[in-house]
Amino acid sequence: MAQATPNLDWCTVRLGNDMNWWVEEISDEIHWDVDGLGILDPRQFSHITDLLEPLQAYDFEPQIVENAFYGFAIDKELKKERVRLTRSNNSLLDSEEVLFALPDVIDEEKGPYADFLTHITRLRVRLLNDLIDFNEALTVEELEEEIRDRQNADFLEGRATHFFQEITSILEYVPEGFELDMAEESSARNTESAVADELADLEGAEEETLEEDDTMRWDDGDEREEVEAAEEERL
Repeated sequence: MAQATPNLDWCTVRLGNDMNWWVEEISDEIHWDVDGLGILDPRQFSHITDLLEPLQAYDFEPQIVENAFYGFAIDKELKKERVRLTRSNNSLLDSEEVLFALPDVIDEEKGPYADFLTHITRLRVRLLNDLIDFNEALTVEELEEEIRDRQNADFLEGRATHFFQEITSILEYVPEGFELDMAEESSARNTESAVADELADLEGAEEETLEEDDTMRWDDGDEREEVEAAEEERL
């Protein structure tokens, strides 16, 4: 689970014109610079966890996610599309509480969030090399270079790269000129669901068969009674 810094107790966030949430004020001003500091809303974090599922077949480590983000719960709504959040110690992956996720970027190059990006980049490359028949294997360096070029282009055009865009650009990355079969990519994620559905169908079929058998037995009993009554009348 991500550990809180001593003074990281609350933050105020605003909804930007790009429909992303940005930190406007934070309790720990010593370690955190709010200039261009984004935060993932619950919907975005949920989408990211969905994108992470195919990586489970490639030794994905959930603890890296827990270490990379601080969870924040909604405290109260403020004016002008602003919300005050308070620090939560609940697990981001297992909590039933609706949480925002603030990446730990105190050390942008060697911190937990940087480790998270490195981890998912390596696993994404492994997945792509498994699913696409490249002439030469895709490398981590190639993926990182292409994403870095995209971010530089956004910067030159005056657009800040939100953490959501940064993460999804890795988890949804496919080299130009190639297409990824989404059915293959999601096969690992859907296998358990398909098995569960199949078992449920089998159980339902068994219950339906038993009910029909019971009904048939009762019907047979009624028919026997009618035959016996008719025979008694003839006698």
